[in-house]
Amino acid sequence: MAFTPAELDYLGSQRLGRLATVGADGVVQANPVGFVVEDGGTIVIGGYRMGASRKFRNVAATGRAALVVDDVKSLDPWQVRGIEIRGRAEAATDPEPPVPGTTTEVIRIHPETVFTWGVEPGEESMTRRRED
Repeated sequence: MAFTPAELDYLGSQRLGRLATVGADGVVQANPVGFVVEDGGTIVIGGYRMGASRKFRNVAATGRAALVVDDVKSLDPWQVRGIEIRGRAEAATDPEPPVPGTTTEVIRIHPETVFTWGVEPGEESMTRRRED
């Protein structure tokens, strides 16, 4: 699923998101993470010891994840904006780390459903797009 130009601009302006995973035991975990968007729309999440993390094991066990990236655009008037990306996920090892100084283990999210609010010009309510 491809991101819209406004979604790509927004994701490119943000550095931190919250990754949600579920373990094989059904326990939900949410963690702050850094991310990058690859050409083609795949989200790549790296870390300093990603391969040893519970989030990495959760993705390896279930193959699913969600990432929320949001911020407060204005306090007065109150304006929030964000994007939630749900999809198939993989725990992988790349030849190069996604960010210098991180390990080569990464989580990749392949978007299947995207929710946005306040990201698209003129659209303040939540929107939803699904991969067909």
